[in-house]
Amino acid sequence: MSSARPTGTARDRAKADRRAALLAAAATLFAERGFDGVTLGDIGEAAGVSGPAVYRHVASKQALLGAILVDVSERLLQGGRAVLEDPPASGDARPGPDASSAAAENHRTGTDDRTTDDPDTVLRALVDFHVAFALAEADVIRVQDRDLDRLAPDDRRTVRDLQNAYVAVWTAALAAMDPDAESPAERRVRALACFGLINSTPHSVRGVPTSRVRPTLTRMALAALTA
Repeated sequence: MSSARPTGTARDRAKADRRAALLAAAATLFAERGFDGVTLGDIGEAAGVSGPAVYRHVASKQALLGAILVDVSERLLQGGRAVLEDPPASGDARPGPDASSAAAENHRTGTDDRTTDDPDTVLRALVDFHVAFALAEADVIRVQDRDLDRLAPDDRRTVRDLQNAYVAVWTAALAAMDPDAESPAERRVRALACFGLINSTPHSVRGVPTSRVRPTLTRMALAALTA
């Protein structure tokens, strides 16, 4: 799991780092053993936080689960909205690490051919984003799919709201391709089916390089979306 490095005193940063370590360890252990197969002691040991000290950083195992799933849902929504607001230039295979500097150079030279209203480009960028996210965050995605019903009610509502907003990003992209082809409910089914394809795959491709899995999964997801 990724997070921005906190500001503040060294003690504040150390506390935030230990909490981040607990979240990462919890995600890995929940994915491997399931929510019921893990104790707070197991998580603390994996994160290097011993005994009662765990409770200085998290209130309970359920609170850890909530923090993990709210975080992943927020990051998916932020990433999806970023694609809609600033999609890659038409014809780009996927946004790369130098995309922002390339865009700045295009703007400086007046050669920016970014096509923000090209529905095919936007949909491809959404698929690229979600595939990359699922491959990088396979443990967290697995926990989200399997243990959502173990959340506290408030966290479950938050995650559901964030997930619904993320689905809306995708259904808007699908609607832009052909507004009259399907009802909103049908577009939602199409988006959720695509998520199922993408999210379930990273757990069955161990031993295959991500560089080979990612383009294959992207092509399959696009084919499913446009079938």
